[in-house]
Amino acid sequence: MRSEAISRLLKPRSVAIIGASGDPQKTSGRPAAYLLKHGYTGKIFPVNPKLDHIGDWPCYPDIAALPEVPDVAIVLLGAEHAHVAVRALAALGTPCAIVLASGYGETGDIGAQRQAQLLEAAGAMRILGPNTIGLVNLTDGIVLSPSGALEMDHFPVGPIGVVSQSGGILGSLLSRAAARGVGLSKLISTSNEVDLELSDFINALVDDDATRVIALYIESIRHPNKFREAALRASRAGKPIVAFKIGRSEAGAKAAVSHTGALAGTDRMYDALFRQTGVIRAQTFSDLLDISAALATGRALHGKRIAILTSTGGAGTLVSDSLGMLGFDTPAPDAATAAALRALQTGDHAALDRNPIDVTLAGLQPTLLHGILKVLLASPSYDALTIIVGSSGVAQPELMAGAIQDCLPLSDKPVLAYISPHAPQATAILTQSGVPAFMSAESCAAAFAGMLHVQQWQAGHAGDAGTACTSAIQAAPVDASDLPTGSLNEAQAKQLFSRFGVPCTRELEVITPAEAEQAARSLGGLVVLKLLSNTVTHKSDVGGVAVGVHAEEIGPRLERMAHDVACATGERPARFLVQEMVTGGTEWILGMHRDPLGIAILLGQGGVTAELFQDTTLRLLPPEGGLSPREALSMAQSLKCWPLLNGYRGSPLADVNALVDAIVAFSNMAAQLGDRLVEAEINPLFVLPEGQGVRAADGVASLR
Repeated sequence: MRSEAISRLLKPRSVAIIGASGDPQKTSGRPAAYLLKHGYTGKIFPVNPKLDHIGDWPCYPDIAALPEVPDVAIVLLGAEHAHVAVRALAALGTPCAIVLASGYGETGDIGAQRQAQLLEAAGAMRILGPNTIGLVNLTDGIVLSPSGALEMDHFPVGPIGVVSQSGGILGSLLSRAAARGVGLSKLISTSNEVDLELSDFINALVDDDATRVIALYIESIRHPNKFREAALRASRAGKPIVAFKIGRSEAGAKAAVSHTGALAGTDRMYDALFRQTGVIRAQTFSDLLDISAALATGRALHGKRIAILTSTGGAGTLVSDSLGMLGFDTPAPDAATAAALRALQTGDHAALDRNPIDVTLAGLQPTLLHGILKVLLASPSYDALTIIVGSSGVAQPELMAGAIQDCLPLSDKPVLAYISPHAPQATAILTQSGVPAFMSAESCAAAFAGMLHVQQWQAGHAGDAGTACTSAIQAAPVDASDLPTGSLNEAQAKQLFSRFGVPCTRELEVITPAEAEQAARSLGGLVVLKLLSNTVTHKSDVGGVAVGVHAEEIGPRLERMAHDVACATGERPARFLVQEMVTGGTEWILGMHRDPLGIAILLGQGGVTAELFQDTTLRLLPPEGGLSPREALSMAQSLKCWPLLNGYRGSPLADVNALVDAIVAFSNMAAQLGDRLVEAEINPLFVLPEGQGVRAADGVASLR
């Protein structure tokens, strides 16, 4: 039912405009004027009790007077009255309404009440908005929006679909794409998302034959699980998603919340969500269009070796440097390629045996340009090609575009262009010719990075099943009902971890010095002595940890620890923990993090330097359970400290399999306990040499 309503919304046969004005200069007069301007061929029903006609269309006094049920209604009334019109449209059987008014959830409690009232009034009718600028279907020439960007007479039509949670940004992307020659298919502004939201339109664009790439402008994701399913569905359909998420800074996050009234998750959680669903995160606003334009060519980037063809050396260096910053290589041509290039040389000025390949002004000759392009596209040295268009090339953009376009069928390698002087018209001509062109070297590099991301994601998930959440692991249930609520002490926390399969150190609880000595001897003589407390989390900060204590000295050491802790906290401790001494491993931190986006598992470099170096990564738990072994391994491999596990400088290989098992077990614990688990962290988790396993040496947990 929802998908059918969205289909009607994107391609309506009839449109009612509630509150329409006869003045096309007014916001309320623009929707009808723009529909006419851009060639809409369906029926238009203006509703305004004060007018008999708007242009050639009869104007109806109210919704009940409409001659038929419209597929879509655009509601131009204010927030105080929009719900009345929505209720009448729903009673009529209208499939979908677009509510433009602001003054809802983004304004506070009163606005939130209005938003709830609007949703109740809609009943089974679907709502786009409120606080939206509407939508634009360029594929079919249907514009359901008053955006001033629609004053333009022509827009390039192409395979990029856009969903924006900001109405103003929709107009910005529409006009920027038109100026750049980037073709779009559909643009939808979801804004407050009282009903239809981001994921609904991702799914709609996955089903849309005219869309090959999906670009998202995101302020917040209200339904993370729906987003995950939709994004993975897009990936399986071969339709990459590029997302620009605002709110990285504290000020930006507050602005995003105030704009749509939605809770915002932390930025690192969005990184985790995008990483797990194959979404390419645009680092800048301009990257959103740049990366999408490159992906829209449908060409796959299979490696990092880029040829740079230039007639201006300085620009070639700019591109080479930008590519290098993102990990790309710009190798010199192999011997055969260099020989083929030299055979084309007509003078002594071109530098054809290095990279960037500098053809000077001679490279502008169509015959020579054709020859060089053919050689580079056929060369085994390169996975892609960047063509730099200098001032002379900009003077003849059609010539450059034609020469490049002629060579594109010879190879499926990506070909991008960097326009060195500021020349928007040349940029648009090349882009429309099938060669995405950019006005900054950084944009070229970002576009290649996006293309490589898609290929690497697809290669890494080629064997995934057809389910939405292929990484979920459902473990056998574990009973933790006997554990107390509130903050657990270290022994209780490790008992919890152990039940779920995380190996922990051997240890004994003690009270007296004599008990401590007996425990130390039973554990092997050299031990760790710790404060055991339900309230002190960072024991080392109050003198509550002693490492490498011998059995014969542990009694006096316990007395000194009790004194130090009492001085630091004002309370003498009653219990202590004697723990086996673990040596020969690396220290890691394994924890969970709760956020509006969901629960995430954290892994990183541990020990006392964990907060100093902050080398950590996050993975969101899938709805069905814990992380898979593959996801757990990818967490470890993504860290800067991964080489410490993988034989760094001749050190022994670590027991990576045991670490993976511990991550999976810990994630299953977080998944099964759900809301009952307030917090949990193991630090350090010792990862021992290969075959010796892992040990949780310290931990905290809190249960509801």
